[in-house]
Amino acid sequence: MATPMKPSHPFLVLLGPLISGFIGLFSEAALNIALPDFMGIFRISAATVQWLTTGYLLVVGVLLPMSSLLVRWFTTRQLVFTTQVAFVVGAVVSGLSGSFGMLLVGRLIQGIATGILIPLIVSTAVAAFPPQRRGRAMGLIGLVLMFAPAISPVVAGLILELASWKWIFWMMLPFVVASFIVSVIFLRNVREITRPHVDVASIVLSTAGFGLFVFGLSSIADQGWSSPLVYGSLVVGVMALVLFVRRQLRLTDPVLDVRAFTRRNFSVAAATIFVNGALVLSVIYLIPMYLQQGLAVGALAAGLVMLPGGLVNGVFSVWAGRATDLHKPWVLARIGFGVAIVGGLLFLLIGAGTPIWLLILAHSVVMVGVPIAMTSGQTYGLNSLPSSLGADGSTIVSTLQQIGGAVGTALGANLLSVGTQSAPPVATVAAATVTGVRYGFLCALVLAAVGLVLACLFRTPQHASAGDRREVTG
Repeated sequence: MATPMKPSHPFLVLLGPLISGFIGLFSEAALNIALPDFMGIFRISAATVQWLTTGYLLVVGVLLPMSSLLVRWFTTRQLVFTTQVAFVVGAVVSGLSGSFGMLLVGRLIQGIATGILIPLIVSTAVAAFPPQRRGRAMGLIGLVLMFAPAISPVVAGLILELASWKWIFWMMLPFVVASFIVSVIFLRNVREITRPHVDVASIVLSTAGFGLFVFGLSSIADQGWSSPLVYGSLVVGVMALVLFVRRQLRLTDPVLDVRAFTRRNFSVAAATIFVNGALVLSVIYLIPMYLQQGLAVGALAAGLVMLPGGLVNGVFSVWAGRATDLHKPWVLARIGFGVAIVGGLLFLLIGAGTPIWLLILAHSVVMVGVPIAMTSGQTYGLNSLPSSLGADGSTIVSTLQQIGGAVGTALGANLLSVGTQSAPPVATVAAATVTGVRYGFLCALVLAAVGLVLACLFRTPQHASAGDRREVTG
């Protein structure tokens, strides 16, 4: 079968999947604000309602590493249309649900769609855009991946104020229909279908490894690090992942070609993406906690406070994409993490009597740095890979971004708990929460500093290896 040619209008090819990706990540974040309502509606505990998030992340975490295999077995159009059907089915099941079990099933179906779609968007961009234009593509992807969770608290808060929670799901349907229409008209198959041998043992190890690891991370907030369930899941998950990697190195047709990590710039980029994901999700987790539990601010008001940062993130995601195509991406990555460090320092000024504008400023500054570092690092890393490793590289960075987010959330939750417990015994719950949040913000600052150190490890084209120079255009 001939390798598909690069389309003449790659943005239009990417538009349909981007709309679907927006819906997937919007739903991922929007439902979090409704969790307290579900506890009362379905008369369930906090541990039970958390499965709406944990189960969703489990499905996404299990499917993400399978993406590079799926794109070799199915066409781009087949996979995108499948995810769109899953979004519709999941939304309808959730919207019609009269029990928690039915709602959970609908969420898991949508998790299937998101787990397939997110790495598919990145791999489609790598295949459709030439290296010298991939920065813009990654900027658009960053806009979708970060803007959706940024506005979801506001939209979800409005829905909960004005209508039933079920409209969180019903409002997704017009966007999925629009995505389907755009995809039917413009989406093209951009990758060759080779249908390699499917190694069942690799799939079992990947499912167990990523599933247990994500489950362990997701359980930290509720169980704590000392829980046998948490560290048992993490240890067994890591062991399964080690066996998975070793098996991939021995296979002729690996499920996920981890040899991409032999390219230095890609390995460094993958590490920065992991750290960036942890940084942004820790901040997104901590700010609502500070506002709602520390300052007793309502959910809708908390969403509005976070909206400026989301808008700033969207603007700079697009700008970072264009800048990456025109300037040295390794320099931009360092600038991005440097700006994030400034935002982290501003977060350390936050206290019980801090004016809201300072919180908005700190959040906005971090949201300037995050997309600059993410887009430039991701583009530079993927451009260092040959086209034969493009799908595997896309899968790896998408997986690490999601796992980084899970790690960031777990760190934020754990440090919030540690900080709360370290508060003076006479402190109120609100004051103790503020103390805990400051611990978490310190962690965010450390993550930004680690990201800057990693970004300084990028090799410039003059000093890169022959493999790293193959497609780098910086």
